[in-house]
Amino acid sequence: MIFVICNPAAGNGRGEKIGRQIEEALKHKGLPYQFQWTRRPDHATELAESARENGADTVLAIGGDGTAFEVARGLFNSNTALGIIPAGTGNDFVKTIGVPQDPLAALEHTLSHPPQKTDIGLFNDRTFLNEIGAGFDVMVLDYALKAKRYCRGLLPYLYGVLQTLFRFRAIPLTYTTEDGQTVTKDVFVIAVANGGVIGGGIVIAPDAKADDGLLDVVIVDNVKKWRLPARLIGLMQGKILSFPESHFARVRSISFSSPNMRLDADGEIISVDSVQARILPGALLIHR
Repeated sequence: MIFVICNPAAGNGRGEKIGRQIEEALKHKGLPYQFQWTRRPDHATELAESARENGADTVLAIGGDGTAFEVARGLFNSNTALGIIPAGTGNDFVKTIGVPQDPLAALEHTLSHPPQKTDIGLFNDRTFLNEIGAGFDVMVLDYALKAKRYCRGLLPYLYGVLQTLFRFRAIPLTYTTEDGQTVTKDVFVIAVANGGVIGGGIVIAPDAKADDGLLDVVIVDNVKKWRLPARLIGLMQGKILSFPESHFARVRSISFSSPNMRLDADGEIISVDSVQARILPGALLIHR
C-alpha cells in the first residue's frame, strides 16, 4: 500500500495543487493508497511513523526538502520506502538521487524504480538526509527564507547570497578529523554532506553520493573580501573544490564546534555549540 503525505504549504502553496494531481493520478492507476495533509512542523514524521507501523510499503512525500527530510526521520531503519515528489522551492536532494523535478514524472519514476538502500546522516542524535553546515550558507538561508514568500527556485538563494556578501564575517571553528587531528581556524563555510546540492541548486559537494557509506566534508577557509565575488561565481558553477581555500575529505564521522554556532540542518537553522556527526550506511530505503 502507498501512504501519501502532502505538505500543502510547500512551494508557496504549490504543494496543495501538486498533491491533488498526484492523488488523481493514483486513482487513475487504480492503486491502493491513503492520503494525509500535514498541519504543523514535524507532523510528517508522525504520519510516516504511523504509516510504517501500519505496514505501508511506500510513503510518498509531496513537498519540499523539509517535507522529505521529516518523512525520512520517520522511516529510517525500517522496510518502508520513501518516494519523493518535489513540490517545494529548492528540491535539492532529488538532484543527488536522480528523481525528476516534474511531480508526475517523479511519481512514474517512483513507481517504476524499486527502493534502494540509501545513507542517512546523524548528528547529536538527530538525523539528516542532505547536509548540515555552518558559516556563509546559514546567513544565505536566513535571507532566502524571507525571499521565498515572493519567488521560488534558485532566486531566493541568489538574493540571500547577494545580501550576505556585504554582511558576512568568518566563524571561528574547531574540528577533529577521523585520525584525531584537531584544527582551529576561521572559516568561510563548513559543509557535511550526504547529498551534493543545497540552496535551490548550489553544488556544495560535487561528487557526493548518497549510497557510498561516507560523508563529504567541505571546509573553505576565510576568504578575503576582494575575492568573494569570484568565489561566489565559482560556487554557483559547482567549482568549490577548486578554490585554494578549500579542503575536502570523505569520512565516516566528524566533530566540530564554534561558540554560539548556528547550524543549517536540512534547511532548518538551529543553535548548537558542538556537533558530532556520522553516517548511517544504507539505513533508509528510497525509490531512486
